[in-house]
Amino acid sequence: MHSKKIKKRISWIDIVSCVIVTIFALLCLIPFLYIISASLSDENFLVREGYRIIPGKLSLQAYSIVLGGEQIWSSYRVSIVVTLLGTFLSLFFSSLIAYPLSTKRLKYEAMINFYVYFTMLFSGGLVPTYILISRYLKMTNTIWVLIIPTLIIPWNMFLLRNFYASIPASLAESARIDGANDFTILIKIILPCSKPALATVGLFYALGYWNEWFKAMLYNSGEKATWPLQYLIMQIIRKAETITNMAAQGVNVSASNMPSNTMKMATAICTIGPIVLAYPFVQRYFTGGIMVGSVKG
Repeated sequence: MHSKKIKKRISWIDIVSCVIVTIFALLCLIPFLYIISASLSDENFLVREGYRIIPGKLSLQAYSIVLGGEQIWSSYRVSIVVTLLGTFLSLFFSSLIAYPLSTKRLKYEAMINFYVYFTMLFSGGLVPTYILISRYLKMTNTIWVLIIPTLIIPWNMFLLRNFYASIPASLAESARIDGANDFTILIKIILPCSKPALATVGLFYALGYWNEWFKAMLYNSGEKATWPLQYLIMQIIRKAETITNMAAQGVNVSASNMPSNTMKMATAICTIGPIVLAYPFVQRYFTGGIMVGSVKG
């Protein structure tokens, strides 16, 4: 009798929890629905009537401007290539550093840890970095300048190191007894056991590469073929705002067909679309990846 009451009580708790989580999830969707509605609204109607969940007057003018040129598709390709290639290389090289540091057998481990940690506290500065990349490494106007400078982020490397340290050492020891070297152990044992960590850290890297625009502004502004999507979107919005401001100040420019407000919403939808589509593929690993870095290294 007592067990039945406990089961009934647990079931009610589960139902109430699901209802609360569902309501919270729907509330989180409301701003996103407003953005979609505004991107599909007429500019004059949006300014006059304000934001609505359901567009009062449909218009695809903002999307036609944002997606109308060939440059947007070229920038999409650049961002996709940089994100995929950069994420793979970042995970690979971060793992190459994180695994030896997690074994507690590496000579000068403390010095290497301090060297990596030091870069989290201090940087060389913008001017020395610019001189190094542009004059000596000669990576300007290439996609590599969007990848190489941030190939390894120390914080993400330490997260991987701590996760690798939580994997039982007996797995690596048994493989080492069978003749496997450290690289084989990393590829065939450690990485397959680290899918939650790799998915979580990989998403961190992917978001960083996908949202990159500052390096493109510094190093790739002279070559449109290497512009990532975020930098192109920023250029489009700036031009629209400039034309609108000039028209507001009485300058003889035509701003009647420049939907600056709806363009901002349309660009937001265009930029977050691929990330939203990629999220379900790594979402199933997030339950295990939530605890990444919680184990002391």
